[in-house]
Amino acid sequence: MAQAIRIHKTGGPEVLNWEEIEVGDPGPGQVRVRHEAVGLNYIDVYHRTGLYPQPLPFTPGVEGAGTVEAAGEGVAGVRIGDRVAYAGPVGSYSEARLIDADRLVRLPDAIDFESAAAMMLQGMTVRMLLRAVHRVEPGDTILVHAAAGGVGLIMCQWAKALGATVIGTVSTEAKAELARAHGCDHPILYTEQDFVAEVGRLTGGEKLPVVYDSVGKDTFLKSLDCLHPRGVMVSYGNASGPPDPIPPGLLAQKGSLFLTRPTLYHYIAKREELEQSATELFDLVLSGKVKLKIGQGFSLREAADAHRALEARETTGSTVLTV
Repeated sequence: MAQAIRIHKTGGPEVLNWEEIEVGDPGPGQVRVRHEAVGLNYIDVYHRTGLYPQPLPFTPGVEGAGTVEAAGEGVAGVRIGDRVAYAGPVGSYSEARLIDADRLVRLPDAIDFESAAAMMLQGMTVRMLLRAVHRVEPGDTILVHAAAGGVGLIMCQWAKALGATVIGTVSTEAKAELARAHGCDHPILYTEQDFVAEVGRLTGGEKLPVVYDSVGKDTFLKSLDCLHPRGVMVSYGNASGPPDPIPPGLLAQKGSLFLTRPTLYHYIAKREELEQSATELFDLVLSGKVKLKIGQGFSLREAADAHRALEARETTGSTVLTV
């Protein structure tokens, strides 16, 4: 038996229940992982509230790190005792779980469990955004919303390593300093400044080739106004709620813009894609070009408190739930 967070009905953080579960033995191609640390991500909130529906009841969480303690028939690539991590599928808010072995990557010795739980989903998301969705090149100037968040801090550093200039929005001066320390050249306090006007000023009116927007409703339309003709609007989150629908013609009116709503799982669906993404992330972290910022930690049974802090925008960097 093991303990896990279970959701029997969607709603607020109060629906996150700490319960005993039966994990069982792994089937063909599966392993049982004993978690050491679990990552907190905004997609967990979307699952909890029902914005992204899951069959009820379910264990939330899409990111974890731990040790393989049992393996089913036909498992290749990992062995009992291996230190592993993953991003997806749902079910990480648990002391132990079953998971398909081909969704796991083995951890380098120099990366601890908490760091792994803080980087897998967010770090591979950044790799997807900067290298696959829109390939950022040296000399580019980009806009990153929520620049002091878990994804934002990694993105600022990775983009700087690629030779880009980074503009980032934040809510407080403290978050501005944090973002600046992690590679953001021009933090903008959106609570005090019009970020569209600031982008125009910083670019001499040229505007940007790409905007990375994880905020959603509150920033979506203004983000479009930050793009130069044929620019790319990358909407990858809904922290303030889903953006309102827009007519396709609006993209033409604002400069023949491109709009995409990527999901990481479509970019790591194949085993070779997962391995390439994880390897690039590990290499960048081990090189020191990306330094992870774990801003706060909770025990797994305190998941409700972690969700409240995340939704109140009281967190910085990554949040880890220890098991």
